[in-house]
Amino acid sequence: MTTQQTSGLLLALGAIALLAFGAGALARRFRQPPVIGEVLLGVLLGPTLFHGAVANALFPADTRPFLTALADIGVALFMFTVGAELDATLLNGRKVVAGTVASGSIALPFALGSLLALYLFSGHPTGNKTSFVLFMGAAMSVTAFPVLARILVDRGMSRTWLGNIALACAAIDDVLAWTLLAVVVAICGAATGSQWLLLLFIPYLALMVAVVRPGLKRLMSSPRVLGSRQPVPLVVTLVGLLLSAAFTEWIGLHFIFGAFLFGAVMPRGIARTARTEDLSEGIVGQISDLTGIMLLPIYFVVAGLKVNLSGMNGRDFVDLGLILAVAVGGKFLGAYLSARLAGMGTRAATALAVLMNTRGLTELIILTVGLQLGVLDGQLYSSMVVMALVTTALAGPLLQALYPIRTPGAAIEIAADGTRTAVVSTTGLHR
Repeated sequence: MTTQQTSGLLLALGAIALLAFGAGALARRFRQPPVIGEVLLGVLLGPTLFHGAVANALFPADTRPFLTALADIGVALFMFTVGAELDATLLNGRKVVAGTVASGSIALPFALGSLLALYLFSGHPTGNKTSFVLFMGAAMSVTAFPVLARILVDRGMSRTWLGNIALACAAIDDVLAWTLLAVVVAICGAATGSQWLLLLFIPYLALMVAVVRPGLKRLMSSPRVLGSRQPVPLVVTLVGLLLSAAFTEWIGLHFIFGAFLFGAVMPRGIARTARTEDLSEGIVGQISDLTGIMLLPIYFVVAGLKVNLSGMNGRDFVDLGLILAVAVGGKFLGAYLSARLAGMGTRAATALAVLMNTRGLTELIILTVGLQLGVLDGQLYSSMVVMALVTTALAGPLLQALYPIRTPGAAIEIAADGTRTAVVSTTGLHR
């Protein structure tokens, strides 16, 4: 890097940190997740307004590759935390309901998204129609587990019956969505002739489960490690997730899968003393703090800079309307009908369907992968980002209408039939 590039990159990072903090705070004032404000910031700085003059001034072209690299590191760390926070115990006693709702909230939007893709393909042709159809189906099926969890915590619903069901369904949805995306990536890899490398993922998965997970558990349970003041577990975790991400990128499966898988095999239930938190939770918290303060805002801004809504014509607006209708309607109906089938009350089923429509960062990651693979063109990517923002922004107000909370710091308890049974304080409930 030249001196000019270094100074430009540092100034760009400072601008992103400051502007993203302000945009996130403004979003929170309107009871929206910070991701809404941060992505909108990128969109407003991008070519949609003033032909990108603001972005060109703040983020010169020679610094953007470095910003993209930092954003990729942020996504790798984020995907690790997503994998590490998946909790199989959420399914305890809820397997039938969670499985039914998750299946319905994936199947219907996937089917409608695939049908919509057949219509969109003529206006947005790519090299492989099959991968385009599968990708659109997967993109319509996403529920953002981390954003949904944040919404539930903010509203004091994370420990309610409904909140636990929503988290369990979102966790299943996330795994299924990543699996569908992996199939799309594999098809694209086959088109480039590198499909044989993908076969290495099966033995790699077995190695992670049978060798790496027990090895991590033994290492982190070691009295020498537990009694040390050195951040050995954190260093091992960072090195491991980066190596895992590098391996899946090398075999053509994208680095996000390796980072996610390493998080999923992280051992749990290891505490330094009887009074301290789970060691893996502490590591995840440290990585999450690092990612959330700097690296993810970079990713949000970089993703927003790629959105260009200035050249939309009548056909593009029709496509956007169809995308929103399929995304919102397919997810809502799929979740609502399956929840009713599982015996949930009308009100609770409606709230669950609203929550399952939250897409957030998970959707943005999938869309970025689609853009990198050439499955999406620039205009369709822009429309899909708008869909992700709209569906995420709708969750809070609709949930407030269903279960209004008028007292700050209050939480609601929701019975299985959907009735609100109590209002309790959330002070000290969530860290």
